[in-house]
Amino acid sequence: MTHDFWNARYAEPGFAYGTEPNSFLVSQKQYLKPGMKALAVADGEGRNGVWLAQQGLDVLSVDASEVGLRKARELAQSRGVSLRNEFADLTTWKWPEHEFDLVAAIFIHFMPEFRARMHRQMLQALKPGGLLIMEAFTPKQLEYKTGGPPVKEMLYTADMLREEFREGEILRLEEILTGLNEGPYHRGMAAVVRLIVKSPGAPQRA
Repeated sequence: MTHDFWNARYAEPGFAYGTEPNSFLVSQKQYLKPGMKALAVADGEGRNGVWLAQQGLDVLSVDASEVGLRKARELAQSRGVSLRNEFADLTTWKWPEHEFDLVAAIFIHFMPEFRARMHRQMLQALKPGGLLIMEAFTPKQLEYKTGGPPVKEMLYTADMLREEFREGEILRLEEILTGLNEGPYHRGMAAVVRLIVKSPGAPQRA
């Protein structure tokens, strides 16, 4: 799924994955405090980054689609919040280190040759004690065809994530079936893996 693919998808009318935030991310609201710094990874048209900004977080929304970033800015403006945007090919981006209280990685899938390194860099982007919240599709999703890449090698399992985030403290890790209603491209029953992991080290005191 290339830069051109995502620009074409986001150029379609409306919002490919809706304008409302991911429900698993919303369900973790208890972890959020105004003033936290958050990184919304591959944030597309901004639905998750904008919601985090609405909770009072200082959000950097990154994506590899200029069209998606433009729509994210428009969505933020319509909701009355500010959002920092950055164009980023995550496989070559200079990831910040120890900068964020929260990293949100919602339905982001990397090819195997990039995946472990990307996950390590997500963890390193967190301050000590910071949290990464992830939801992704499992190989079982190929049976449902309600979203995600149709390539088994790009889908994630709990065992895979347990290994790749072993340097952090895993607070939650599960594979479940859930109903999606996230715009035209994520709709119906889906097989997902959910992860919450805490960065190593004590949380920084205010």
